[in-house]
Amino acid sequence: MAPGGITGRTRPTKPKKQARAQKRKRDDVDVEKLEQAVAELDPKGTYKSFADLPLSESTKAGLKACHFAALTDIQAKAIPLALKGMDILGAAKTGSGKTLAFLVPVLENLYRAQCVGADAGLSAMIISPTRELAIQIFEVLRNVGKRGHLFAAGLIIGGKSLQEERDALARMNIVVCTPGRILQHLSQTAAFNVDNLRMLVLDEADRILDMGFQRDVDAIVEYLPKDRQTLLFSATQTKRVSDLARLSLKEPEYVSVHESASTATPQTLQQNYILTPLPQKLDTLWSFLQSSKKSKIIVFLSSGKQVRFVYEAFRHMQPGIPLLHLHGRQRQTARLDITSKFAAAKHSCLFATDVAARGLDFPAVDWVVQVDCPEDADTYIHRVGRTARYERDGRAVLFLDPSEEAGMLARLAARKVPIERIGVREKKQSSIRDQLQHMCFKDPQLKYLGQKAFVSYVRSVHIMRDKEVFRLGELALEEFAASLGLPGAPRIKFLKGDNAKELKNAPRRGVSPSSEESEDGEQKGEEDAAPQKPKPKKQDAVRTRYDRMFERRNQDVLADHYTKLVKDDEDGFNGDDQAPEDDFLSVKRRIAVDTDTDTDADADPEDTTPTAPPAEAKKTVRIPGAAQALVIDSKRREKLLKSKKKLSKLKGGNKKLVFDDEGNAHEIYELEDEEAFRQRGAPEEQRERFVREARERVGVADVGDKALAKEKKREKREKRKRREREEEGAGGVEVERDGEGADAFADFVRDTAGLVEEGGDEEERPQKKRPKKWFEDEDSEEEGTRNGKSKRRKAAERAEPETLEDLEALASGLLGA
Repeated sequence: MAPGGITGRTRPTKPKKQARAQKRKRDDVDVEKLEQAVAELDPKGTYKSFADLPLSESTKAGLKACHFAALTDIQAKAIPLALKGMDILGAAKTGSGKTLAFLVPVLENLYRAQCVGADAGLSAMIISPTRELAIQIFEVLRNVGKRGHLFAAGLIIGGKSLQEERDALARMNIVVCTPGRILQHLSQTAAFNVDNLRMLVLDEADRILDMGFQRDVDAIVEYLPKDRQTLLFSATQTKRVSDLARLSLKEPEYVSVHESASTATPQTLQQNYILTPLPQKLDTLWSFLQSSKKSKIIVFLSSGKQVRFVYEAFRHMQPGIPLLHLHGRQRQTARLDITSKFAAAKHSCLFATDVAARGLDFPAVDWVVQVDCPEDADTYIHRVGRTARYERDGRAVLFLDPSEEAGMLARLAARKVPIERIGVREKKQSSIRDQLQHMCFKDPQLKYLGQKAFVSYVRSVHIMRDKEVFRLGELALEEFAASLGLPGAPRIKFLKGDNAKELKNAPRRGVSPSSEESEDGEQKGEEDAAPQKPKPKKQDAVRTRYDRMFERRNQDVLADHYTKLVKDDEDGFNGDDQAPEDDFLSVKRRIAVDTDTDTDADADPEDTTPTAPPAEAKKTVRIPGAAQALVIDSKRREKLLKSKKKLSKLKGGNKKLVFDDEGNAHEIYELEDEEAFRQRGAPEEQRERFVREARERVGVADVGDKALAKEKKREKREKRKRREREEEGAGGVEVERDGEGADAFADFVRDTAGLVEEGGDEEERPQKKRPKKWFEDEDSEEEGTRNGKSKRRKAAERAEPETLEDLEALASGLLGA
């Protein structure tokens, strides 16, 4: 017997494997001690460090490893309340440590409740508006909780494998997610159960509760249990009762540490704005980058297409500083790579949309440049919050067009945002318009990006709700297109002039011959509903390279919709996107027209083409199925004849008719006379009578169905017996014998019919080919066929039995064999 302590192992057991073999739920947890300490905790007390709070040893070790010791203002007020299980509305300036203000209560509350392992299910859900912010929160959670906590935490965002997330969701205790992705799992993943959810956290709550995520958040809350703790944190917190009611908050505590502050932004942030016309913004941005090559800069633009164009253009011009770009249309792997590169860079410039405006913690950002005006003051606060974090210094500059200055400054002043105007040194500012035009001429793809950037910027200004700040009519769009290197402003479908609404609602006027088109195709009248723009006349002048660039189509590089941006009126393009006159197989509706004047007697009666009426005449069109004739008194009414959908509205409602036995037409659903209905009795009696009659009809039909089924079974059985008799007659031996013993002989022949094989019958009846075995080939099949033929030949050569004794001898021989 082996001595004690000696095993059959050749190597000692590693300590890591021994620790890994422990149970998921430990018995040595001081839950009761922590519960008592939390119960005695004063939520209104003053706390300076994490050591003053009743936290577990695992959380303290994680905070110490991450070098978190002192509490910020929002953490000192929010963590005690959250440990008590209260709902919280937390508002604090950007960079004040709101992430730890909700991560520490999540870890501690689940630790005391021992929500560990797959049996506990999902216990906490943290929702953020962007993927980058969700990744950042998950990294902080992992770094703080990896020093002893055994929770299973996961990151659920778009751009990753959906099946891998489904497999891991069943084991998660804490999930950090974005609204769209978690809603997809809630509605599609069967094994995802949220019945045990204890805590719901919304970071950047004002953005999540905004219109962009309102529908998703409402759907998510419907899946979650009502009895839970909800925490909302943001730099600009919402106080609307409707938002709080949607989330089912129970007497929430509003924690705002900077509400009484004089400014809504950090004191260490220097904020300025530059009055720059829209066509000069790119020139000013380039000059700024040339003077700040040794800085870390974030440049915010309004759309992803602008970000891509500015990045590609500046990258070709090489400003002398590393350039990066970030927008929502990129792949998730590319976005992660870009954020990690910019976070690790010492000197770099990041062109980004508002996807990087909230919550992201990039270290040591020197400048935040807002080339495009933000949507509102809250967006401005979140943008400038990427610098001057954790009481560090930072600077922010905003480019404003003269039309945006008054409205935006009033919005910022209402939110206590101090901002001062500064000027630009004319000596250091340079223009890059010629360089951009040269690059767009050489690279058609860059010109296409510039056109899409122009359209996306105009659309972003067009859809802004604050029309006091964003005045599209006062922007110099032609000069802005030239500043992007474009030969002219691209066409925009939703812009049809300042008086588009007046022209649309203009009164209809009679059509006179003066407004008809002449033979040369030009409009002569002045009473049309929409006046035509005069076409530019071509002059015999020298064609420059910009003229040639404007006429280029780039069919081999760009898509079809590119031509819509640069197509001229002479190519048959119109603002309504109607097909040109020479379209392939272009068919137009032709309807007979009745005019008030007499028509030519010699006209062809089959010709239904409408003709132009004389002066002061109105067209009347008879439409089949319409109650009244259609009067054509304007160009708009004349276009109505080409629309099948609009013509169908003028006709009466379609009715489906059915015909009875007598051939009379009736509607498929007809209401009976109320008086006739009452004469047949009370509704209850009619209902009982109908049910009784229906039961009788079903019973009669059931009897007929059973008789029919029985008859089919009988016919099937007789057919089977008939087939069996035919087979017995074909395979038996017919022997005629007179006298005594004929019946016995017939019985014997019937019994031994299967043992006797006659050559004649075998030859007449076709033999079924035996299926070939898997181990046989063609030779073996032929050999088997030859053996079978020889056996049948030998059987045929045998003497045919003539008497009963011969048959008995044959039977005994076969039985003996």
